[in-house]
Amino acid sequence: MEGRDLVRSVKVVGSARAAQGLRTLRAAWRRRRSDAVGLPPRGAERARVPGLVQDAEPGPGGGVIRFGRSELRITVTVTGAVFWGWDGAGPEPSYALAGRCPEPDPRVVLEPDKDGGWRVVAERVTIVVSRHGAVEVCTPGGVTLRRDLPPRWWEPVAGGTARWMQRSEVAADARFFGLGGRASGLRLRDGSYRLWNTDPGHAFGRGDDPLYLTMPVQFVVADAGAHLMFHDTSWDGTVTLREGEEGAGSGHDRAGRCELRMDGGPLRCWVVVGTPARVLHAWASLTGAPALPPAWALGHHHARWGFGSEQEVRRIVAGYQERGLPLDAVHLDIDHYDAHQVFTVDQERFPKLPVLAEELRRDGIRLVSIVDPAVKAAPGNAVYDSGSAVDAFVRDAAGEPVRGVVWPGESVYPDFTHPRVRAWWGALYEERLEQGFAGFWHDMNEPTSFHAFGESTLPRSARHSLEGRGGDHREAHNVYALCMARAGYEGLRERAPQERPFLFSRSGWAGIQRYGGTWSGDVATGWPGLRASLSLVLGLGLCGVPYSGPDIGGFDGSPSPELFLRWFQLGAYLPLFRTHASLRAGRREPWEFGPDVLEHARAALVERRRLLPYFMTLAHLARRTGAPYVRPLWWGAPEDRALRDCEDAFLLGDCFLVAPVLDPGADRRAVQLPRGRWYDTVTEQAYEGPGQVLVDAPRSRIPVLARAGAVVPVRSDDGGLELEVWAPARGRTGGGLVVPDAGDGWGEPEIERYVARWEGRRVVVGRESEEGVSEPPCPVRVRGLG
Repeated sequence: MEGRDLVRSVKVVGSARAAQGLRTLRAAWRRRRSDAVGLPPRGAERARVPGLVQDAEPGPGGGVIRFGRSELRITVTVTGAVFWGWDGAGPEPSYALAGRCPEPDPRVVLEPDKDGGWRVVAERVTIVVSRHGAVEVCTPGGVTLRRDLPPRWWEPVAGGTARWMQRSEVAADARFFGLGGRASGLRLRDGSYRLWNTDPGHAFGRGDDPLYLTMPVQFVVADAGAHLMFHDTSWDGTVTLREGEEGAGSGHDRAGRCELRMDGGPLRCWVVVGTPARVLHAWASLTGAPALPPAWALGHHHARWGFGSEQEVRRIVAGYQERGLPLDAVHLDIDHYDAHQVFTVDQERFPKLPVLAEELRRDGIRLVSIVDPAVKAAPGNAVYDSGSAVDAFVRDAAGEPVRGVVWPGESVYPDFTHPRVRAWWGALYEERLEQGFAGFWHDMNEPTSFHAFGESTLPRSARHSLEGRGGDHREAHNVYALCMARAGYEGLRERAPQERPFLFSRSGWAGIQRYGGTWSGDVATGWPGLRASLSLVLGLGLCGVPYSGPDIGGFDGSPSPELFLRWFQLGAYLPLFRTHASLRAGRREPWEFGPDVLEHARAALVERRRLLPYFMTLAHLARRTGAPYVRPLWWGAPEDRALRDCEDAFLLGDCFLVAPVLDPGADRRAVQLPRGRWYDTVTEQAYEGPGQVLVDAPRSRIPVLARAGAVVPVRSDDGGLELEVWAPARGRTGGGLVVPDAGDGWGEPEIERYVARWEGRRVVVGRESEEGVSEPPCPVRVRGLG
């Protein structure tokens, strides 16, 4: 760490903490008093279960089944997704859903089942409801994928919100994934996972939970098939998982178990059954197509809390340019604000920010701004004054604006659950556009309020609009960042209609992909943090968020040259490729780690630049199908148990298998291969799967394998488009998809389909269309022939 950074760190962080220490103590007491007055006491409760079945009434896509003390509504949609809700709950209103729900499937039949229950029969799934209210999700062949036991409610005798619990069973061989961004691993082991978006307040490691972005979305994979289960309630809750055990042929298998306990909200859920690709396609149709990033956002980003001035930004950019390192974006953190106030600029350190932004844009580099939701509560602050004029800020139960403590000091918080407030906030991005910013990252939006004790967020009694329904922070907390993202995205669409907004967020909820992506937050520097980075990206992809990435090198501390390099090499194959660090951390520029790291990092940057057409194709496919860029190895073969347990490698689209180095000192590593032939992309050595192989992993690169038959769009040496074709195995064909994109705008380019096959002793490639097969319009290079 350079001396000037250390001095600045001590001055800025130390003074901020000293000034805010007393404020955070007051804020904690205010929150405690507010909740004591504003939240109703729970008092005595009555437990309730559905009771015995009474009758059933057919309806579109299913029907309503009535029990002695509740009723269950079931609807199968034309997309194959199944909704059910207890106590009359319907699918709307919902912050997760995009637009109107899919139409019910008119072919679905509600019919009596044995033992007095009922069943809903559809093309892709059968739902069996017992006479006590247990709900089974079955394949068309009758194999049970999931069994939800009768739910239980605890209702306050004096009235109020009921708590509820849902216990479920899955197959003994099933594995759990998802639940948003989790650092513990891609596969969710036995334990409890909280559903409450949380700023941990420090750099997190693999054992920390919860983190910034939680979702009640389970992706479950078993031999019999895969399914996604989404409980559509945004209240605080806990998921407790226990994997099953097989009885080694004895027939005494122990089912996997899931217990969901929620503090309130409706008991309603969506279930999607099928292959992983089909499941996420249906999920995207429900919650919205992922936003399409501009092409430059798929390049390399460099960020730091503490650039400090225009001169420092220019120095960093010059360092990239002098060394011939590709750079696509520079991010400015809160230190570019005037006294940490959002939508402002420190005119002393950044006196000509629009000029700087234009200089960078001419060199192909965009400027990205941080945006925090908290607004300094001070008359004369333009954002505070304009927000007060439209009654934009969250209030407490007494009707007073809720005040918290964040970087600018005492602050108020916009209520993004009100359409008027979202429109006001979206208009504020005009100032950012005028300053020359091309992209935005939302931070501190769990939302965070510094407190000396207790939760670092708003009082649970704080009042929110919730689209006019009214409610408190218990319901609004988890969707706060989602609504903020909507406000920013819609504001940018209106003010820069010709450009695709680039926005990513630290926090969010189901549906956040409609407005952009996310990133890891403050991941700890260290080898466990490197592993957590991969887990977060893979897990979020299975929840429908395809664009994400970590702070390369970790947010805190100073990574060793080896750790930084291995993190950088991994980042080159993740959707969001960004270096970032704290004000108190060591530098993150590649040249700061010595000449060897610099050259190896250069190779990773050059390869990422070469693969940009492929990343752009993956972005378009994610928008159209919901498939993430980064996928678990079991994506195409969920029945392969060895792949289901593999967490240290991933598929990049259909074409590549990436095996990052996640341990110090490693120069070789084992790789679990899916079925088929795979080529080392450097040596072109062929390996046959399924099975495990040992491959070289020198410091100069991480192992990347190409699937035999893959047709990959890449950037040629002259900057044009080229097709890189990996030879199919003899007697087989291959192929690939290409989506040519100009880099921005709202056009829907046609998907180009290519097929590769052997003709005699050579591999030929043709473009398929309705008119037949034609010559590719760009150069073709065949690899893997050696």
